[in-house]
Amino acid sequence: MARYTGPVCRVCRREGEKLFLKGDRCYSEKCAMEKRGQPPGQHGARRRRNLSEYGLQLREKQKVRRMYGVMERQFRRYYEEAARRQGVTGEILLQLLERRLDNVVFRMGFAASRAEARQMVNHGKFLVNDRPTDIPSFLVSEGDRIEVKPGSKGMPRLQELQEVAAGRSIPGWLSVDWEQKRGTVLRLPERDEVDVPIEEHLIVEMYSR
Repeated sequence: MARYTGPVCRVCRREGEKLFLKGDRCYSEKCAMEKRGQPPGQHGARRRRNLSEYGLQLREKQKVRRMYGVMERQFRRYYEEAARRQGVTGEILLQLLERRLDNVVFRMGFAASRAEARQMVNHGKFLVNDRPTDIPSFLVSEGDRIEVKPGSKGMPRLQELQEVAAGRSIPGWLSVDWEQKRGTVLRLPERDEVDVPIEEHLIVEMYSR
């Protein structure tokens, strides 16, 4: 299955909440969830189905997968890795997703959305501990330093993002120095620092069947 390239606002409407897939638009009055909160489609406004237990689990899994831009096979691998580790499986799963380089770039404010962050990482715009890294799924660790490549620090887009980031908070597990266009992973993320309501136990129950 190829990566979804259709209208991302439909994805938010399908899941019934903002997944912040379209950057600045999600914070404005133009957001589709503000204008049309019902599911997409001709009969979306009248569609009110009672989901089964499995249906609830599937929708939760799809919401998280779409929010982080991860395909099904890769998401399954994250779950299997989380299940092998000691601790609460659901929380470890979210921690692994949060540690993805594209997500960290987005959280630091160097991109307006995870999709934009993924594109910038793919284009080799960032260094991790002074080494070029163009793999969006790279997992950062405590103490890692993420920096915009010297040749890209003058991009006009970064100036726009700096103005936007001034009005938004950075998660406590990250620090950002906009003057140097770099950030540091202070520690691993905690469960309560995921800013979208997620019931991860439903995902664990689904994969545990």
